[in-house]
Amino acid sequence: MKKTLLVLFVFLGCFLFSNAQNKKQAKVEQAVNKLIAAMISGDRNALSESVSDNLSYGHSGGHVEGKAEFVEKIASGKSDFVSIDIKDQTIAVYGNTAIVRHSLEAVTNDNNKPGTVKLKVLLVFKKENGTWKMLARQAVHPS
Repeated sequence: MKKTLLVLFVFLGCFLFSNAQNKKQAKVEQAVNKLIAAMISGDRNALSESVSDNLSYGHSGGHVEGKAEFVEKIASGKSDFVSIDIKDQTIAVYGNTAIVRHSLEAVTNDNNKPGTVKLKVLLVFKKENGTWKMLARQAVHPS
């Protein structure tokens, strides 16, 4: 009987932890989707609200920018995403920090020059004042 109760409690604990983790992952996924929508629309306010003031945004070519430069480049059209397709996304939540990995394929129109891009991306989100915001991003070209 004790073994049965122990197994039941362990199973219930795992289920509750998994359910809580899934809810956190869903909230982070919503934040990622909000960020992607803001990157496509170029909406300055939505971009600003989606990222931390301490943003470190690393490009695949090595350039790193902060929040002001990230927002301005997209809002001005210097960096213009026509569409963004995310695949193979994984999300792991550790307290108020989340690690997101995915493959990104995008159609771009940077400075009115059409193009495409394929990247592997690592995002770090941090929960700030109850809202998940992108704190860091690093992209690399797939091998």
